[in-house]
Amino acid sequence: MNVRDATPDDISELVRLREILTDRMARDGTPVFEHWQEAYAESLAERLGSPDTAVYVVDAPEGGLAACGVGLIFDRLPGPTLPDGRYGYVQGMTTDPRHRRRGHGRAVMGALMDWYRAQGVRKVDLHATSDGEPLYREFGFVEDGYPSLTWRDPSGRR
Repeated sequence: MNVRDATPDDISELVRLREILTDRMARDGTPVFEHWQEAYAESLAERLGSPDTAVYVVDAPEGGLAACGVGLIFDRLPGPTLPDGRYGYVQGMTTDPRHRRRGHGRAVMGALMDWYRAQGVRKVDLHATSDGEPLYREFGFVEDGYPSLTWRDPSGRR
């Protein structure tokens, strides 16, 4: 199996895989908005190849993509737990249901973690669906001791 960097030619497939993940997130109770696909595609087009973004994919044998994952690096103020202020976030880890249980997600996650290590990132966060949680725990992801709290605009504005 070959994990490779995504290219602009992969964007429509990356959107398709993100739609699969979005449906799964909705089943877990995460609120989702409609009409996000165009903005997602535009953001991918802008970020592909940038030093703070890694997008890894596995090709499906019949064409298209079998799996993908996005790694982002952000800066915040340095502090006692992040002396340089840099941290990572894994987003959009998805395997097409037709290609699950073949190690594609594990391979993509491994590539992302290798990228983070090469970039000197010392902390990586993610939000997991119930399907993906066991894989992330295998990579050493744990609750960090503080509650994960989220605020969402109750007006529903975008």
